[in-house]
Amino acid sequence: MEIFTAAGFAALLQVIAIDLVLAGDNAIVIGLAAAGLPPEQRKKAILVGIIAATILRIGFALITQQLLQIGPILLVAGGLLLFYVSWKMWRELRTPHHEEHAAAEALAEATYGGDVANGSKVASTRPRKTFAQAAWQIVIADVSMSLDNVLAVAGAAMDHPTVLIIGLGLSIALMGFAATFIAKLLHKHRWIAYLGLAVIVYVAIEMTLKGAYGQWPEQFAFLDFWFGGK
Repeated sequence: MEIFTAAGFAALLQVIAIDLVLAGDNAIVIGLAAAGLPPEQRKKAILVGIIAATILRIGFALITQQLLQIGPILLVAGGLLLFYVSWKMWRELRTPHHEEHAAAEALAEATYGGDVANGSKVASTRPRKTFAQAAWQIVIADVSMSLDNVLAVAGAAMDHPTVLIIGLGLSIALMGFAATFIAKLLHKHRWIAYLGLAVIVYVAIEMTLKGAYGQWPEQFAFLDFWFGGK
């Protein structure tokens, strides 16, 4: 299989980094949206968010590769979308520490039950909202971030279908079963998130340039050294 080639293995490492960071990033967003709810509603809101994100990743995974096969112009569009994703991630990585702590606290409560982290003092300072408001924020974020995740994986796994399948499967598994743990890990070790962001920027550059090379080969002939054999 192509994962045992140098290019395939490199693509697999990129996909794993993207999956880890975006699953944790999605979980942090879910936690922030749920942190303003009363404790008894947080677990339900976070569960809704994780289920929705998992279903959306499966749905987008079924169609994204077909969309990318339509033509190189979609690679350009996908790459530009990933640049936007990178910008959003950069802003989120600069989120004030107390807000991230509120998200991690809400996630921990939903996972382990009861009050944690000194009686939820941080989460209790979040602005109050209704369950419907929190659920709506979570679903909107899930749609955007699930599409971002699937596009990023598809872009990193270009020309490596086995890597694509592994990456999308890992993405779904992480969001469904390990999102809370990853969110806490990213909260504690910020450098992992910045490493993932660098990978996503690299994938965005490669997708955009490959699409431009395929769509306008004469104007981008200087990229023959990079994409000429692909």
